[in-house]
Amino acid sequence: MSAPAATRRYRVLHRTTYSYSAEVTSSYGRAYLTPREFPGQRLLEHDLHIDPTPSDRSVGADVYGNTSAYFHVTAEHTKLEVTGTSVVEVDRPATVEDTLAWEQARPSVVSGPLAVEFTLDLNPPEIIPEVAEYAAESLRPGRPLLEAVVELNSRIHADFTYRSGSTTVSTRVADVFAAREGVCQDFARIGAACLRSHGLAARYVSGYLATDPPPGKERMVGADATHAWSAVWLPGDSAGDRAGQWVGFDPTNDQLADERYVTAAWGRDYADVPPLRGIIYTDARESMIKVSVDVAPLEV
Repeated sequence: MSAPAATRRYRVLHRTTYSYSAEVTSSYGRAYLTPREFPGQRLLEHDLHIDPTPSDRSVGADVYGNTSAYFHVTAEHTKLEVTGTSVVEVDRPATVEDTLAWEQARPSVVSGPLAVEFTLDLNPPEIIPEVAEYAAESLRPGRPLLEAVVELNSRIHADFTYRSGSTTVSTRVADVFAAREGVCQDFARIGAACLRSHGLAARYVSGYLATDPPPGKERMVGADATHAWSAVWLPGDSAGDRAGQWVGFDPTNDQLADERYVTAAWGRDYADVPPLRGIIYTDARESMIKVSVDVAPLEV
């Protein structure tokens, strides 16, 4: 059996359909559906289709370098469909030498000025005593950083139950801790909060995970979903042979991020990079949202 390819190429189709019980007269939206480009990931194609056609639209970069698209639909409508289609190549991450004690990985304005912001708590705060205590079980004195993160990742996976619909995007980390259940966004936020509670830099990553079908089964188009994971910052070495880097970890699946993970955007929290957000003007009393995601492998 041949070894898996070190580089994978995917076509990502992300379609969101909003349906309303009455006419919407105006709809403003912002989308984070353009996969990022960085060492290890290349965006080969991207298109964002919006129906009805917006009367105004623009594309720009936010403070974290994510690409966001703004649009304004002024035609009256009872259905709005936003479809992002991308072709992305993702490389298998290089093996990282795990010898650095986690205490030495705390960034500073000298060693990691761009990472310092990712050590800060959110507002309202998410770093509660229970979070710091939970993290301390893995962050034992002098322990190598990645060894500690891998264990923390596994513990979150084991201690929290994945239950679709058990939380919303506004559910607090404290509530997830109390209920011991949530979804991938919640577990990514817990992972980040745990590391930040001890001065480490962690960011929230939004994107997609390519899933392989069970043996003998065909891929189901639209069966995939958006995904979220965390990433921890590793400082470069003092000799300058290695620059600082981020290593993704996924508590939902108890693994480090690899070439199956397509990164769309990153920030300090979900609220920084939701796939879609917006405001509508309508008298409709009912609305429905349907999201379909397909991550299809392509030949490299």
